[in-house]
Formats: sequence, C-alpha cells, structure tokens
Amino acid sequence: MFVTLSALAALCAAPIALPAAPTDSLVNLFDGGKTWAEFFEGAKARRETWRENYQQGEPAEEQVARARAVGGSWRVLVVAEDWCGDSANTVPYLARLVEQVPGMELRIVNSTIGKWVMTRHPTPDGRAATPTIVLLGPEGEERGCFIERPAPLRAWVAEHKPTLSDDEFQAGKMGWYRSDRGKATVTEIVEMLEAAAAGSPRCGER
Repeated sequence: MFVTLSALAALCAAPIALPAAPTDSLVNLFDGGKTWAEFFEGAKARRETWRENYQQGEPAEEQVARARAVGGSWRVLVVAEDWCGDSANTVPYLARLVEQVPGMELRIVNSTIGKWVMTRHPTPDGRAATPTIVLLGPEGEERGCFIERPAPLRAWVAEHKPTLSDDEFQAGKMGWYRSDRGKATVTEIVEMLEAAAAGSPRCGER
C-alpha cells in the first residue's frame, strides 16, 4: 500500500488513547531498551536520514563541555520510531552527545512499549508523540523531559502550519531540521541536564 509522506509524518504525532496504569518502571523500561547501535542496526525506514544525521551530528565542543561539567550518573530513555521524521532528526544528535559524556547512557524503546511514557508527557497541544525523551537521575527518578521538537521549531510550526498544505509543511519542517543540524535539540538537552543537576527539572520548556 502506498503511503504519502504527509500521511506517514502524521503517524509521528497520532493521538493515542490513555492506557491503563503502567506495570513497569522507567528503570525497567530503560534496562529493556536498545542501545543506539542496536536501534540503528534494526532501522528500516528513513535509514539514510538516520545515518546522515549521526555521521554529521558531532556536537559543539561547548555543548559537550557543559554536559561533562554536570557530572554524575544519568540515563536517557527515548521513545522513538524509525519512520518518524522528528525522531530521525533528534535521536542521532542526542546519541552523539551521550557518547562523549561519561556517566550518561542512552536506551531506545518503541512507541508500543513506551506508550504510557508518551501519554504521560503530551505535546503542548495534547498529543502523544515521538520522540519522547525522559532524563533519569541516579536512582532512576525522572528529572526532565524533551517532547517531539525543540522550541524554535515548535514556534515555526505554530506560525506556519495553519497556512501550509501538508506537503508544504513537511517540506518546510524537514528544511528547518537540515538547516539546524541538531543544534537546538542538543542545546535543550544540555540545558535540561544542567537544570536537573541544579534541582529544577525541566520538561519541554525553555
């Protein structure tokens, strides 16, 4: 069956019914997740986007230095899908940052396993979306989150989506991602980490 780009992209943020209370913990979900290498190895959709963004996703030295200066042990739980454009333009840059910060680990689960995490952290307009990223502290407690897109892109979406066709919107959004090359996303992740260490957890806000 042929699926248009706009229809596929809509799946990234499709509304999801609120599930029953989770029987698992964030730590158990993390422990059962895939490493970046395992996730990428199994990726079927948007594979070139995932590869290109990872290969070109070297974070700025200043961002790495700030993340390393936080210290401590941190786990980053990501709910993502390989077919989701927002995931493919977020997670590779996060993976490159985590690789360079001692004390940080990354695990990825899909939206079926991580459904309850997504519904617990909806977008500003009430959707469950991928990627949903949750920062876990040393004891496995939630210390911050990043939902779907960085703030500058959310602002672009709010301004332009009402006046664009679905195809125009998707082209514009992907153009924004290509131009930014993960800078806004990594900046927000670093700020989230710093805020968590300072005792002021941040979730989807700047």
